[in-house]
Amino acid sequence: MDSALTSQLEEGCRILNVAQQPQDQPQLLAYLELLIKWNKAYNLTAVRDPAQMVTKHLLDSLAIAPHLRGQRLIDVGTGGGLPGVPMAILFPEREFHLLDSNGKKTRFLFQVKTALRLDNMTVHQARVESFAPEAPYDTVLSRAFATIGDMVGGCRHLLGPDGHFLAMKGVYPEEEIAVVAESCRLEAVHELHVPGLDEQRHLVDMTPR
Repeated sequence: MDSALTSQLEEGCRILNVAQQPQDQPQLLAYLELLIKWNKAYNLTAVRDPAQMVTKHLLDSLAIAPHLRGQRLIDVGTGGGLPGVPMAILFPEREFHLLDSNGKKTRFLFQVKTALRLDNMTVHQARVESFAPEAPYDTVLSRAFATIGDMVGGCRHLLGPDGHFLAMKGVYPEEEIAVVAESCRLEAVHELHVPGLDEQRHLVDMTPR
């Protein structure tokens, strides 16, 4: 892996105060290497530049780490594994399920799980509305849902009694939050600062009413 990318990730992790275990950053870089390689054939992400991938994918995902809740989490519409794979690397003691309906993307994720030996990560290929988990989740996490309303409507059946929705968003999604005000209680909106990214990022934390 390019030393400039390694330095970029190290500096970003230092600023965010995450990925401090000896295995974390090598694992994150190994994931990035797989993402770059498979992206050429599988079109996993529109971001092609490796340095941009570090910022817009790895560090963007890692920024939510302090706000994760619960022991059993599901990343819905995970795509190429964001933020699910970085979170599984960071928190080996937690259980992460990654759900996507796209077969190419889930095949890639099975490869990541095997190559990185992520025993705490389970991959599911299914549409969210038809997915029936063995047990409910503490947190439903998503970076890719079109709206918070869609997320709440489509994923409510996945949550346990005290479960949380964590929605990764760009600008503060005032209108989207208002749409679900009757069905969800807003617990917090965390403003995230992603190193090297000159764009707004927010993490919306909600619980069903």
